[in-house]
Amino acid sequence: MSEELLCLDVNEIKKCLPHRYPMLLIDRVQDLKLGESAVGIKCVTCNEPFFQGHFPARPIMPGVLIVEAMGQTAGVVVSKTMNLENSGGLVYFMSMDAIKFRKLVEPGDVLHLHVCKEKSRGNVWRFKGKAYVNGTLVTEAVFTAMIVLEDK
Repeated sequence: MSEELLCLDVNEIKKCLPHRYPMLLIDRVQDLKLGESAVGIKCVTCNEPFFQGHFPARPIMPGVLIVEAMGQTAGVVVSKTMNLENSGGLVYFMSMDAIKFRKLVEPGDVLHLHVCKEKSRGNVWRFKGKAYVNGTLVTEAVFTAMIVLEDK
C-alpha cells in the first residue's frame, strides 16, 4: 500500500510557517511525504524585492535565499509531520554545510526545491536539499534546524 503524497498551496504553507512577504520564499509544496521529504516550488519573478540590489543590471537570486527556500520547504515537512500548524512555532537554522551554488537563478525560473530528511531527534532535524531549474541542479546543501514552540 503506497502512502499518499500531499500538496499544499500558499495558504496552507502559511499555516505551517511564520514567514510572510517578503521572506516567504515558497509558493507551493508538492510530493510531501510526512516525516521524510517534499518538493517546494518557487516561481522566481522580476518583481522580487531582492532584485533591486542583486543586481539591477543583471538580476540574480541570492544563493542564500535559495538555501532559505529549501529550509522553508523542510519546515513545512516538519510542521505537517509534528502537526504544528498554527502553533506559533519557529524553525531556526543551526548549521548549513556542503553548500554548492552551481548555476545562476534568474527571473522567469521555477525552482524545484527537493528536501529529504537525513535524521531527526526530538525538535532537531537534518535535511539534504537540492534545487533544480528545468531539471538542472543549481544549488545543494545539507542543513540542520531546530523547532522552537512559542510559550503561551
